Amino acid sequence: MKIKITKPKGMITKRAGKAFLFHEVCKRFKKDGAHSSIILGGFGMKRRPKMGLVLGMSLTLLLSACSGNNGGGAATNGAAATPGSEPAASAAPAETAAPEAAPPDLGGRVLKFAAWWDLKPAGNTASEKERLAKIAEVEKKYNVKIEFVNVPFEEYMPKFTATVLTGEPFADIMQMEYKSALPAALKGQLLKVDEFTSPEDDINQEKKLMVRTPAIAGQEYGFDNPGMAGSGIHYNRDLFKKLGLPDLQELYASGQWNWDKFLEIAKQATKDTDNDGKTDTYGFSGWSIDIARNFVAANGGAFVDPENKAEGFTNPNTIEAVEFVNKLYNVENVVKNKTGDRMNYEEFNTFKDGDVAMFPAPIWAVNSELPFDFGVVPFPVGPHGSDKFTFADSGSAAKFIPKGVKDPQLVYKIYEETFDIAQTEDFPGQEWLEGQYNHEEDIMMMKDNINGKGQIVLEDAYPDYPTGKFLTDILVNSQSVTASAQKYKPEAEASIGKLGN
Repeated sequence: MKIKITKPKGMITKRAGKAFLFHEVCKRFKKDGAHSSIILGGFGMKRRPKMGLVLGMSLTLLLSACSGNNGGGAATNGAAATPGSEPAASAAPAETAAPEAAPPDLGGRVLKFAAWWDLKPAGNTASEKERLAKIAEVEKKYNVKIEFVNVPFEEYMPKFTATVLTGEPFADIMQMEYKSALPAALKGQLLKVDEFTSPEDDINQEKKLMVRTPAIAGQEYGFDNPGMAGSGIHYNRDLFKKLGLPDLQELYASGQWNWDKFLEIAKQATKDTDNDGKTDTYGFSGWSIDIARNFVAANGGAFVDPENKAEGFTNPNTIEAVEFVNKLYNVENVVKNKTGDRMNYEEFNTFKDGDVAMFPAPIWAVNSELPFDFGVVPFPVGPHGSDKFTFADSGSAAKFIPKGVKDPQLVYKIYEETFDIAQTEDFPGQEWLEGQYNHEEDIMMMKDNINGKGQIVLEDAYPDYPTGKFLTDILVNSQSVTASAQKYKPEAEASIGKLGN
């Protein structure tokens, strides 16, 4: 008997929950038999949320209690047998199911799954332990050995290129950034998803185990297990309270979160709090290229349009967004520049000093161990933006199967099966978000309003694409945005041409 578990909205008390559980089990068991549905109450999260379901009683005993004291005899459907009554008609014999075909025997083949970190589950959580057990089960089922290959990032793509060119990729499934996958796809070095999946695979059915990732070069090549990814404006809640600033999530909920409000708060947070003539707190910080990419994406622009193979510097939406970023740096002076170099990547970490009110950051860049409390909202949508893209996903990555892999359909099937385990999370990526954020409202903000709304940034895929030069002229050398866009347009177009079609 299979019991489907769902969760009702709202909260119930512990005692009421037990009564409710027993009542629902009995009612639905008697009505629907093996298809009964049990509804369990959940509890809201505060700090350090615990969102999993806990079953505190044995369902087997519960269902036995519901059935009544009928001694385990045959069901009578409420009608007692009487002497002389005609016997019930014999049930028609059940059809014998065709024997399931034996899985292919790969003869001990080693399947390699690669990334620039260890993809093997650590075994620290219940789901990780279950997946390790599933991997062992799949290895035995297909007579294979699964090996997780960890290659240093700087060696990863050179190794990919060298081995693919020989016809023997160093791994069967590879993690790749989109900016690396685009050139590989254009060179015919990757297989399309439709080339290694079947209609029966989960990726083409319920999509609970695996999903297709966004297309590149007009085709779908990538796949991955459902998860959580996103970047937003994070804010130092402690500093906001100290400075008397309005909570950003309240502004977002009320529809007031836009570029004007962002700038207003950034200006209010940039101040000399002890009157010593030096600025003590700042409105904003971050790596300037990352900042510009995000505001451009949130305004419907892009530095490069890979689908149309066109530069994006001269796009009016891009120019408008870069003008706004220039205003933050050179007009309002609300950005903290710790290193003295506005183009320095290390400015990405400046927010960790604790004196910056707002900063852009992806999920992985924050965690519950930061020395201050923090929250998150989407980047404010620009005047010409939409809710489709709220951030620039410059680190987007997925799994790919290189050309030259033997039996790619079977390799993919085996990989997908390793994720066929009981789902212990309320939604994909829940455990990770709970480890990164301290508040339920931040977890739900990321899940509902940021995840899946990233514009994939591919300008780094093009040889020497001049994004850095373009922004340096504006943010460091105080050049006109429009003039700089025209200046670097030919160089950008030449870069696109070098990659080819």
